[in-house]
Amino acid sequence: MASPGDIGSFTVWDYLVFALMLLISAVIGIYYAFAGGGQKTSKDFLMGGRSMTAVPVALSLTASFMSAVTVLGTPAEVYRFGSMFSIFAITYALVVVVSSEVFLPVFYRLGITSTYEYLELRFNKLVRLLGTILFIIQTILYTGIVIYAPALALNQVTGFDLWGAVVATGVVCTFYCTLGGLKAVVWTDVFQVGIMVAGFSSVIIRAVVVQGGIGPILNDSYYGDRLNFWDFNPSPLQRHSFWTIIVGGSFTWAGIYGVNQSQVQRYIACKTRFQAKMSLYVNLLGLWAILSCAVLSGLAMFSIYKDCDPWTAKFVSAPDQLMPYLALDILRDYPGLPGLFVSCAYSGTLSTVSSSINALAAVTVEDLVKPYCKSLSETKMSWISKGASFLYGAICIAMAALASLMGGLLQAALSIFGIVGGPLLGLFSLGILFPFCNSIGAVAGLLSGFAISLWVGVGSQIYPPQPWSSLPKPLSIAGCNFSTIETNWTFTTEMPPITSFIPDAQVRPELADSWYSLSYLYFSTIGTIVAIVVGVIVSLVTGGLKQNINRDCLLTAEDFSYLKVLIPQRWKENEAGKVKVTNWKPRDSDPYVEKGTDNPAFNHLEMNVTENIDKINGIIA
Repeated sequence: MASPGDIGSFTVWDYLVFALMLLISAVIGIYYAFAGGGQKTSKDFLMGGRSMTAVPVALSLTASFMSAVTVLGTPAEVYRFGSMFSIFAITYALVVVVSSEVFLPVFYRLGITSTYEYLELRFNKLVRLLGTILFIIQTILYTGIVIYAPALALNQVTGFDLWGAVVATGVVCTFYCTLGGLKAVVWTDVFQVGIMVAGFSSVIIRAVVVQGGIGPILNDSYYGDRLNFWDFNPSPLQRHSFWTIIVGGSFTWAGIYGVNQSQVQRYIACKTRFQAKMSLYVNLLGLWAILSCAVLSGLAMFSIYKDCDPWTAKFVSAPDQLMPYLALDILRDYPGLPGLFVSCAYSGTLSTVSSSINALAAVTVEDLVKPYCKSLSETKMSWISKGASFLYGAICIAMAALASLMGGLLQAALSIFGIVGGPLLGLFSLGILFPFCNSIGAVAGLLSGFAISLWVGVGSQIYPPQPWSSLPKPLSIAGCNFSTIETNWTFTTEMPPITSFIPDAQVRPELADSWYSLSYLYFSTIGTIVAIVVGVIVSLVTGGLKQNINRDCLLTAEDFSYLKVLIPQRWKENEAGKVKVTNWKPRDSDPYVEKGTDNPAFNHLEMNVTENIDKINGIIA
């Protein structure tokens, strides 16, 4: 390991590699702005003409939420806490199955553009509006932070210009989103996934060479207690255990893959339902690949710094700076490779930001403009969609500037993503899985779930959990060479102190070490469960059994036609229980038989359902 004075710095070649990555992303946007006649309608712009295929969509799904937070944060997580994070591989598999078999069939069948259109079809306009507003606030806040946080980490380690990176990221994303729409977003994501894998690979390969093979890395990790894959402690207060990752992680990621507009918009843009499902399952391979790279990078980092932790030694000021510090340390003799790693981190940011901008434009046009401006032509809607993309790009850059002023509240803002996702997952689950749930129950469930998850989330930021709940592994600086640093050092093997908003531990309330100390992964779980329980109870009390429901808004036995041998006949005959379901007749064909373009958006199903909205929703006296 190099001493702090010998650590590498960015060179002209590194800046060129980074600039080339941005340029290629912009060129893809320009290409899809004019390819195939351009983006003539809002459906072309927002949904790629609903003609996408599985593989590019799968890679785009992988890139969308494998942001710079993953590139910088996951290796640092493994370095500090061990390999338990790799159990998320199981969580990803569970989430993909649930998303493809529960949520996808309903959304795809309705041919919607915005997932929040479903809420009006199933409930009413108020529920749709509430869901849309929560999504917009959550996504703007999260996206601004995703732009700023990695820029800050890379700036403090590499000297990479902070605001130059923030503005470049925002401008490039806004440029290709505004010009090329969903197709540009998907294909730039494909390119950026390749950059992410290449960046990780450069660090891993060089680390293996430096350490003399993969064996020494695994050996150091074993004796350093970093190969701790299994911990079955059932306590919900422990930050990461098998149960918090499997249960809490599944709810968190189901809120992303199952109902989040950024993800749903991609797989329902596929030309057939089979392609849509395949995109989710192929995406699982991408998630596993990125997770494996991140975990292996964390183990390599520990092997290299096992005797001289840069964080404890104050070579870096935050854990998120450890990965770029490692990259500059071991790649400093290879011009361009540090730039490749920074491109890797920013590819994660670009993919997340572009997905968010496109999703924000979609929900704005479909949920806030179209319902009130029905006379506008498709050409005008296309221009409004592009204008919305440009506007949200500017807002996200401004949000990044605001994030720079948040200080200690930065982590609190990030947790909003999970806090909002849980109640929204509960809301969609009420609509799809509970035929008797009505609009009153849906609103009550959403607001209750949001209030409870916000309570625990904000409380956990004000009163952070005690250090024992996170089980940090010991780190050492016994092997550090401080000869080049004009500072008196105190050698220690302890973790750097964990600070709190409350300076005196004695003023912590009783809830601080119980309710507020829940694992952050359970925020979404709590929000989902509360939303469902309250929604079910309120619906039953307010006459939920006395309503007509459109069968296309529900998950039915026919959605599992490939398992029809296993479905009891009585389930098929009385699927909706006591709730009257309109148009209850067998579907004409197997949805998995290819018959050209079978995306329902082409048969005006969305228009027909909307025209009959008053007949199939609401409480019937």
